[in-house]
Amino acid sequence: MNVSNTPLEKINIFSLKGVQMRTFHLTWIAFFICFFGWFGLAPLMPAIREDLGLTKPQIGNIIIAAVSATIFARLLVGKLCDTWGPRKTYTALLVIGSLPVMLVGLAHDYTSFLLFRLAIGTIGASFVITQYHTSMMFAPKIKGTVNALTGGWGNLGGGITQLAMPLIMAVIVGFGYTKPEAWRYAMIVPGVMMLIMAYLYYRYTTDTPQGNFDELDRTVEKSESVGFWKACSDMRVWALALAYACCFGMEITFDGVAALYFFDNFKMEQTEAGFWAMLFGFMNIFARALGGIVADKVGNKYGMRGKGVLLAGLLLMEGVGIMLFAQAGSLPLAIASMLTFALFLKMSNGSTYAIVPFVNPKAVGVISGVVGAGGNVGGMLMGFLFKSQNISYGQAFLYIGAVVAVVGVLLFLVNFNKAVVIEPAESELQTA
Repeated sequence: MNVSNTPLEKINIFSLKGVQMRTFHLTWIAFFICFFGWFGLAPLMPAIREDLGLTKPQIGNIIIAAVSATIFARLLVGKLCDTWGPRKTYTALLVIGSLPVMLVGLAHDYTSFLLFRLAIGTIGASFVITQYHTSMMFAPKIKGTVNALTGGWGNLGGGITQLAMPLIMAVIVGFGYTKPEAWRYAMIVPGVMMLIMAYLYYRYTTDTPQGNFDELDRTVEKSESVGFWKACSDMRVWALALAYACCFGMEITFDGVAALYFFDNFKMEQTEAGFWAMLFGFMNIFARALGGIVADKVGNKYGMRGKGVLLAGLLLMEGVGIMLFAQAGSLPLAIASMLTFALFLKMSNGSTYAIVPFVNPKAVGVISGVVGAGGNVGGMLMGFLFKSQNISYGQAFLYIGAVVAVVGVLLFLVNFNKAVVIEPAESELQTA
């Protein structure tokens, strides 16, 4: 048997050998770049707010728009991964998503900006493709680790963009352009990066280790596939969607408001506010991966039930950390509590997708899409708190922390236990 055509059982992050490792690196880089396009506007919001004369409720609507379109896009993309294949799906999303990113500079009032922000939100569906594609390339015993690495390093883009985009804007201002002009031109950069990535992804990846979907005989696989509603009839799918609403939902919400929160509450410059907001996203370089690695180890010893208990505990600690952040009265305390809840939040992200591929291996795309959409539903609902004129940002964080902690407690009651499914490729390896 040609091992190069089977899911890998070990990962060497410094290797580009084989389509599996090429796909590993291209998926997280593509997701990283998508985050630049998706949240590139967030750290520029102080300048955009002044340019367009935005009110707090309007900014709240923009935050909601940034995550709400992703809900439907993730459901669609999950199904496309199962039928059309992750390679074509990612390429199309990168190309189509680059257009509103590059053209958002044409917005000159609140309404047009809101519509562009809504369109840009579809880029968030890139996460589902990332998790689906790596699940296809690696063996079950390391799927949690691999999914957490690609998801975490991709999410890192949400942190880097908090500092990078204000710096790009500052460079453009240095060439003599005004701030209203500079934020518009700055957004062309991530759009062009997405187009370049679309070419690389289409050229250097395949849907599976054996080849692309349109080159393979998938008759048996299609006959055994599970429909959307049957896959979603499993309570564990909705439990994971709720969990992801509390961890990833909070992550994208915080990515959207962090720079403004630090800018307004601690009276600092835009680039400095972007730096502190970047620290939150920078935790993804290891924290989400840590969640996946720990979940794999717990799963190997205690099974799916152990993974579920781990996820519940991480969510509980995340909720407590958010409440501490909400009460922080000084910058040092705010940063310390932010990094604390960020650790548990991002580990929760990784732990969630260490469970997802095993709920129903015949419907990985659908379930990845539903759980991923759950994250955006959480982000959208949290956005309504930041829209309110009667609730301060600090109070909003306090309420969110309390809800997350309660969900963590409830998740202890869910039994995720399921016999580990050995995929055909792995069983063949064992008998080869």
